[in-house]
Amino acid sequence: MSKGRTTIEVGSDGVAIITIINPPVNSLSVDVLYSLKENYEQALSRNDVKAIVVTGAKGKFSGGFDISAFGDVQGGKREQPKVGFISIEVITDTLEGAKKPSVAAIDGLALGGGLEVAMACHARISTKGAQLGLPELQLGVIPGFGGTQRLPRLVGLTKALEMMLLSKPIKAEEANSLGLVDALVPQNELVSTARKWALDIYECRRPWVRSLYKTDKLEPLGEAREILKFARMQAKKQAANLNHPLVCIDVIEEGIASGPRAGLWKEANAFQDLLFSDTCKALVHVFFSQRATSKVPGVTDLGLVPRKVQKVAIIGGGLMGSGIATALLLSNYPVILKEVNEKFLQAGIERIKGNLRSRVKKGKMTEEKFERTLSLLTGVLDYEKFKEVDLVIEAVIENVSLKQQIFSDLEKYCGPHCILATNTSTIDLNLIGDKTRSKDRIIGAHFFSPAHIMPLLEIVRTDNTSPQTIVDLLEVGKNIKKTPIVVGNCTGFAVNRMFFPYSQSALLLVDYGMDVYRIDRACTKFGMPMGPFRLADLVGFGVAVATGMQYLEHFPERTYKSMLVPLMLEDKRTGEASKIGFYKYDNRRKASPDPEIAKYIQKSRQIAGVTPDPALLKLGDKDIVEMVFFPVVNEACRVLAEGISVKSSDLDIASIFGMGFPPYRGGVMLWADSFGAKYVHSKLEQWTKQYGDFFKPCAYLAERAAKGISLSAPINEAKARL
Repeated sequence: MSKGRTTIEVGSDGVAIITIINPPVNSLSVDVLYSLKENYEQALSRNDVKAIVVTGAKGKFSGGFDISAFGDVQGGKREQPKVGFISIEVITDTLEGAKKPSVAAIDGLALGGGLEVAMACHARISTKGAQLGLPELQLGVIPGFGGTQRLPRLVGLTKALEMMLLSKPIKAEEANSLGLVDALVPQNELVSTARKWALDIYECRRPWVRSLYKTDKLEPLGEAREILKFARMQAKKQAANLNHPLVCIDVIEEGIASGPRAGLWKEANAFQDLLFSDTCKALVHVFFSQRATSKVPGVTDLGLVPRKVQKVAIIGGGLMGSGIATALLLSNYPVILKEVNEKFLQAGIERIKGNLRSRVKKGKMTEEKFERTLSLLTGVLDYEKFKEVDLVIEAVIENVSLKQQIFSDLEKYCGPHCILATNTSTIDLNLIGDKTRSKDRIIGAHFFSPAHIMPLLEIVRTDNTSPQTIVDLLEVGKNIKKTPIVVGNCTGFAVNRMFFPYSQSALLLVDYGMDVYRIDRACTKFGMPMGPFRLADLVGFGVAVATGMQYLEHFPERTYKSMLVPLMLEDKRTGEASKIGFYKYDNRRKASPDPEIAKYIQKSRQIAGVTPDPALLKLGDKDIVEMVFFPVVNEACRVLAEGISVKSSDLDIASIFGMGFPPYRGGVMLWADSFGAKYVHSKLEQWTKQYGDFFKPCAYLAERAAKGISLSAPINEAKARL
């Protein structure tokens, strides 16, 4: 059956087992919730039922409310139950208020609405290792089935705030120590223990606890308000542009100050409002877009099965190579690291050790696991062992002839099945593989620095790359917990090409009179982790100039030629590594503005022959953000028009996971669509007249502005509407 449902089975002991069935994670669709209510009412009306056990099919209790229903409700495709129906009538009055006791038998996971159903039962038994949590804030809403009221009463206010505000699930062992779970049992004893526990409550041998009315874990009101006040301050600091964490805190406070029933009603109304907020719509879009990146038309729909990649070789142990090696080792891939000499090899191995050691320091890895992980690494100076590997990732400096030589060597030493990948960030893959015959197995595996931490993997295909090679690399990406996007081959590919105007527009604005630090402040206030100038310092000016040259060579008509960075480089200002760039850095890498850069800006303006524009000085933060990001949107449109990226949602994910674009804005394309193509186009036209062709809107954008079609609409859909 495609519809989710629950089943009921009554045993001879008088216990009704209600099982949630909605693969793959037993999500709580509206169908499931109605079915749960019906089966509960049946159990309550039957004389042969003494108690109830709620569980989930096939090793999972429930992964929470069905998120696809969010989009349907937001888009008006589905009518939702009236406010408070599920939270109050079903969960509170039917489940928790039942005259027969119930026990939740938790296996695998109880997240979101799944945990809220479990908390409404009168006890909870769990298997070890199960995950419990309320991660709803990740989607721009708050728990809506009573979670804001029950969790603080079961685990205490401080822990409940941490679990909700950070969307941080906990393991069953911790849940047991906190009192969220009453007992831990092996999987094969879960349902039998829950049955017995439910009968013990019925026979008054165990307490009958209604979580909503527990008060022993709650602090007195005055103390609770202090904790909530601190939580509000932290939320404002951590997520200045977001309202829903503050709403969550207000709802929790209402329940403590005015009683849990009042808290439930405030929660139900707040959930309803948040469901239709821009933040929720954006985060739901990101949720589904992230899952859609691994679906590639003409590749993943061919029925190909990924081949097993058992051993990987990395060429180059620098910052990127060692980071990639770390990511693979952490997912238990044996790795061969090749360098040109012993000194470089040892330096690479030390970097990998350092990456792993930092995990030990943070408590994410035991000493034993550290040793076991490191034992998977082999350092070599030649290609002898390369015949045993299934994948090679080249991560040397951006030098075409060096890369060509390496790929020519790889063809000689690797097996014919071996995938030949490069981590280049800008160089055309056809150029890299020019001297090889095996063009069907050459592919880009572009990681982002630091490679073992950043979540994005840009998989670059050429016209010759085989679908099997792409499918294999997608599988490796999934195994090392990266979000992959498959893109076409061009200078900068999708992510770096889309974002090269980010720094270019900022440099143009500075030449025309805007303050460097004002631009960075506007971008960070907007939600970027750092502004374009702080980012340039972090990456290093050498890299900025090298990539800038690539764009100047391939896109000369829309590259702004600022002399500011080259002038600073002449005076050995190279960014954070040299402790001086656009900012000054102390020994703890803390950045502070440097008045000295004024002289470089002055010189840059003179060379460019530019006079500062007084109008720029009057711009507000919103205008600055638009001037910095609309050129990014314009380039993203070109990337789509050229088929470098097959869907706009991939670019949204790329902007978030690759460049730090704020997820609650939905990614660069969804954000642009919030203004509309017409508005973006008119602004770019206006700036083109004032500041030149750097801002000139592309044909894709102009066409959609003229026809009133969204920037994100698929090309075939847009053509149909034209």
